Amino acid sequence: MSRLSCALVAGALSLLTSGAVHAQSQRPSQFGARAPQAPPQQPLAFPASPYAVNLRSDQIELLARVLAEAPSHGFELGAYAPDQALALVTSRDVAARQTGQAQLIGLTLAYAKAVRSGRLPATSFRTDWGLRPALYDPSQEFVQAVAQDRLGPWLDTLPPPYTGYQTLRRGLVTYRDIAARGGWAMLPPGADLKIGSTDPRVPALEARLAAEDPSVAVDGVALFDEGLAQALMRAQKRFGLNPNGVLDKKTLAALNTPVELRLDQIVANMERWRWLPQVLPADRIQVNIAAAVLSVFHRDAPTLTMRAVTGRPGDETPMLSSNIHSIVLNPPWNVPSSIATKELWPKERANPGYLRRNDFIVIPTGEGTSRLQQKAGPKAALGLIKFDFSNPFGVYLHDTPSRARFASFSRLASHGCVRVEKPVDLARAVMEGDPTWTPQLIDETIASGKTVRAQLPQQIAVFLLYWTAYVTPDGQVNFRDDPYGWDKLLVQRIAASLPGSA
Repeated sequence: MSRLSCALVAGALSLLTSGAVHAQSQRPSQFGARAPQAPPQQPLAFPASPYAVNLRSDQIELLARVLAEAPSHGFELGAYAPDQALALVTSRDVAARQTGQAQLIGLTLAYAKAVRSGRLPATSFRTDWGLRPALYDPSQEFVQAVAQDRLGPWLDTLPPPYTGYQTLRRGLVTYRDIAARGGWAMLPPGADLKIGSTDPRVPALEARLAAEDPSVAVDGVALFDEGLAQALMRAQKRFGLNPNGVLDKKTLAALNTPVELRLDQIVANMERWRWLPQVLPADRIQVNIAAAVLSVFHRDAPTLTMRAVTGRPGDETPMLSSNIHSIVLNPPWNVPSSIATKELWPKERANPGYLRRNDFIVIPTGEGTSRLQQKAGPKAALGLIKFDFSNPFGVYLHDTPSRARFASFSRLASHGCVRVEKPVDLARAVMEGDPTWTPQLIDETIASGKTVRAQLPQQIAVFLLYWTAYVTPDGQVNFRDDPYGWDKLLVQRIAASLPGSA
């Protein structure tokens, strides 16, 4: 606490004063002379530095209460603890009181910046973490909030204004309580358990499920019954696994994930919420990379959801935001050189004629170089429709002729682009309202086999997000695997950026 507060107090940030002069309308008097001119209003005068404000006792109490609740936002216990500052504020010594107030203000500014835009320095972002929080300096807003007596409302605006964040915040409390009670015991390995199994591990499974699901009855009987199968299916759904009611290897691994790692996942996902803009477009497309699910929102409500296939580890789908500007019907595939070199040319050498049989052509690019393109058609890797949006990673949404993966509960298999389960439905959704590109014309164009690019009547925002912890409407925290290791890396980099971590 002391080293943190000293570091915060060390740099007082300067501010621009704000305000506006409101001109008074003037008109001639009834005698022809100009009416007396009212003196111009003076601009509101704010202190030049947040450390120059004078806090009332009720404002001090409010800041102390908010800072004490900082851990509920996923911050380390004691990171913004106001105890030392409050002890000084109540001192009889004037200099000590001034120091205490400065420390309290410093903690408030640090908390405000962290809860609004996160704790990760810009230099600690991976290149493929393409979502970045807007720069935020809370100093001026703090000064104005104090002067205008709206400190409470200002503090309320700082956390991400999203239900997804607030529900994770409540989930954090739940899992911290579980951790405080000792978490859960690891289940021993063994043969799969299912309805009818009699095994000494059954009571341990009941206890494990009850740790997260209070509705589970723990009777200590070593018989795997229908009630236990239903409880296990609920857990499997929360983990994104096949809800078959069988304790198989994948389910065992999910149940044996320590509560400490679940807490890290919640904290990492809360941090990523802070990377989003303060207001999301009411009409948008969201892809959860980790869960491999795509959702279309219209007027801020989900109207279409489908499965997706996202990048496998090593070919990660990046986090980003952009705008879909057009779709391509019957698209050819311009093969990235890395895929051609590592995968396609070796297949051609091993099986001569592979490229020709799969509709690939070699296109000269000059100076003895060439590239591969797969012609549009039934074998095309991009399927019937491609959804284009600008981004530095060269990724996009697209159809695929390989449909089997959509039936799987593990759908991280692409080279980084996002394959969509219902491309025609998605095309109709983004083209809705266009007088030219009606559903009938989309179908006719696809049937013709002709490659056509169609501009959207209005660009639609698209967000590729990495959610491995989120809360469903039933109030249960759902977890997904951390396939790219981004949760672990984010938690590590946050810890490395904290004062005193070096």
